[in-house]
Amino acid sequence: MTDLTQEIKQEIKEQYKDSTMSKTGRLAMELSAEKARLRTEMAELQVQVEDLTPVTPEGTLDSYVKWGATILAVFGVFTQSAGFIFIGKIAYALSSIAWTYVGHCWNDKAIMIGSAITGTAVLLSLTEYIQ
Repeated sequence: MTDLTQEIKQEIKEQYKDSTMSKTGRLAMELSAEKARLRTEMAELQVQVEDLTPVTPEGTLDSYVKWGATILAVFGVFTQSAGFIFIGKIAYALSSIAWTYVGHCWNDKAIMIGSAITGTAVLLSLTEYIQ
């Protein structure tokens, strides 16, 4: 048993120690208190599970575009770092366009704005690279 469980049991025993009810009654009261504690603990755990559960759609066109855009972005960053600037910028620009589409599908303005701004910056630097 954990320390918390022992503390709770001791607290419940002290609460009912001077009671005139039978041992069965006290046991029922202890079980009732333990049941209430477990319900509270279970509710807290359920909130944690819901917080960690992904809410993005799966198996839809936008979910595939999302993963394609992620792969393109990573590819773009690494190819630019490896010295293949033109190919990296093209890949990153395409990923920005794809992420803007995903943001539109999800009605997520933060994704749309962030992707549009980074995509525009990459396209502007790409025009400088071409000249």
